[in-house]
Amino acid sequence: MGKAISALLLATLLLSACSGNNDEDPVQGSTATAPAAAAEVTAAPTEDTAGTVAPSASSPAPEDGTKATIAPAASAAPGSSTATPPSSEPAAAEIPLLYHMNKNYDIVPNEEGTDKKVVLLTFDDGPKEAEMINALMDTLDKHQAKAIFFVNGYRVKEHPELLKLLHERGGIIGNHSWDHIVLKDKSYAEVQKQIGDVQTIVKEITGEAPAFFRPPHGAGGDVGKQVAAENGMLYMTWSVGSLDWEMKEKDTAKTETLVKNVTDQLHSGSNILMHELPWTTQALDTLLTTLEGKGYSFVDPRSIELKQR
Repeated sequence: MGKAISALLLATLLLSACSGNNDEDPVQGSTATAPAAAAEVTAAPTEDTAGTVAPSASSPAPEDGTKATIAPAASAAPGSSTATPPSSEPAAAEIPLLYHMNKNYDIVPNEEGTDKKVVLLTFDDGPKEAEMINALMDTLDKHQAKAIFFVNGYRVKEHPELLKLLHERGGIIGNHSWDHIVLKDKSYAEVQKQIGDVQTIVKEITGEAPAFFRPPHGAGGDVGKQVAAENGMLYMTWSVGSLDWEMKEKDTAKTETLVKNVTDQLHSGSNILMHELPWTTQALDTLLTTLEGKGYSFVDPRSIELKQR
């Protein structure tokens, strides 16, 4: 009888031990699922209708009114079928406001110690041709420079793909009115339409409304300044003219002439006016090399405050 009881106790102990191993060792035939929280990590950010990235529903909203920055998802291990290709560009970093524009439309540092030997590069009257846009952007990229491209609404309407190309290549889009007309003698309603329609079409195509306004012929008048301010834009003309608009295809030595026109007026904070023209495109590399040789660097327009001082 004692032996039978002992055998029964031993069998009970062995059965209990086997059940415990199945609970504690997931390697051996376990079908346990990962915690539900892990599934939320792979949720992709949503994209709104304006083309900007919006946080997913689980992302906390910022409290200070700024846009939330979405960190890129980590890629899966090599060989994994769920691996996400790395982004071609890093997440955009916030650009500090280091400069402002004075009444002469020059770029001025906000604080002592900030580099003042800078120039602002701008191009008017586009977008015209993909070949010129790509050539201009190739040169700007070579010199690690940014520029404002002041566009006309009627050109954007005719060729929205060119504006999209300019935006995708990293050009900063500015507002140059719809029809390139003199605005200073126009009514408030007409100026509002000339400026506002460009804001609308650019935002529809790129997802961002322009932050800079330049009136055609530099003649915006008080009403132009008012409407630009109402649209949250910095109003500007220029402080250095390349005079590329006076050149003709038949003119010789256009590159030398353009570089001389700029360097004869050059000073710290120069706001340089150029145009989307074939000879300006050809001269740009020489111009930027010359400016660098004189110790100048190229200000990022996004580091300029949108209020004139």
